Amino acid sequence: MAFEYLNKTLAARQQASLYRQRIAFERVGPRFLLRNNTQYLNFASNDYLGLGEEPITGLENTLGASSSSLVTGYQSAHIALENYLKSTLNYQACLLFNSGFSANASVLKSLMNEANSEIFQDKLNHASLIDGGLAANATNTRFNHNDLKHLTRRLEKSKAQHKLIVSEGVFSMDGDSAPVAELAHIAKQHNAWLMIDDAHGFGVMGNHGLGSCDDIKPEILIITFGKACASSGAAVLCSQNVADYLLQFNRDYTYSTAMSPWLASATLSRLERLYSADEKRARLKDNIAYFKTLASNHNLALMPSNSAIQPLVLGDSESCLALSEYLKSNGIWLTAIRPPTVPHNTARLRITLTAAHQAADIEQLINQLVDGLKLL
Repeated sequence: MAFEYLNKTLAARQQASLYRQRIAFERVGPRFLLRNNTQYLNFASNDYLGLGEEPITGLENTLGASSSSLVTGYQSAHIALENYLKSTLNYQACLLFNSGFSANASVLKSLMNEANSEIFQDKLNHASLIDGGLAANATNTRFNHNDLKHLTRRLEKSKAQHKLIVSEGVFSMDGDSAPVAELAHIAKQHNAWLMIDDAHGFGVMGNHGLGSCDDIKPEILIITFGKACASSGAAVLCSQNVADYLLQFNRDYTYSTAMSPWLASATLSRLERLYSADEKRARLKDNIAYFKTLASNHNLALMPSNSAIQPLVLGDSESCLALSEYLKSNGIWLTAIRPPTVPHNTARLRITLTAAHQAADIEQLINQLVDGLKLL
């Protein structure tokens, strides 16, 4: 029978506690969310600075771009956003995408399409980077997570003419940071380029929140607006010749309707607030430190992370789901992250802190985690 595998595969997923489902909410904020008229503390938000609760007013742009950027979709709102990013991040060119996944995957599959090319990816890179690499006409080489010696050995063995090192700035599931300066140095030594996806670092790390690459300028920098910026979409920062090349050969960009002009204006407004949000970044830093101190006091085995992402690895998916449900029953929303999103036997609760959280919220989370773990 055709497509009989569908039901079998879905049943196997359910049996392994790996089945995924969408959950609808009435309202989601950086501190609270509302589900079925019940309020929960939200520790699963990427709105790290709490900008999502700040209103945006006075925008007059149309909602829809109506066509792709190479037809009539490219408008003054897009130019204003691109110019701000180019000036602020010190790049020659900027291209806007409707999602970070599209930006990451399409840049790799279009740019790394020449013979004698090789992509060197951190083993914990985001799925969008992995998919883009697999779709490219290039050799794909993985190096152990943040292992510079392993990367160097891989580069030394490479016979490729065109070499691109790819890493996240802050890793989305582990919360630790890439050694960007060292990666840039290694890239220069081996005549390679460096590409950084700074989705979780931009807005939080660096001077004025300019991210993991505040002091280092990789050849290609990708930032997303759906995290600390509390908007949607993404941008690719690069040299003018790279942008010109992408305009010719990036099919995602060419054949997608351009970013909403209204969204571009709203994002620019949020970016301007983000740049001056030093107080919010300081509050977030304090919340991270307070959470880690309390976790240490209660012997919670967190992964080594200084970012807003604080993973608590339990290992098996069943335990993660059970603890997540226990927290929900006590007013805390915290999602269980399971394979294949994370490696086998590393299922976890991915705790994310924001500037909107209060000390009492963090104390409640720690207490409920301690109580819940005793029941496993």
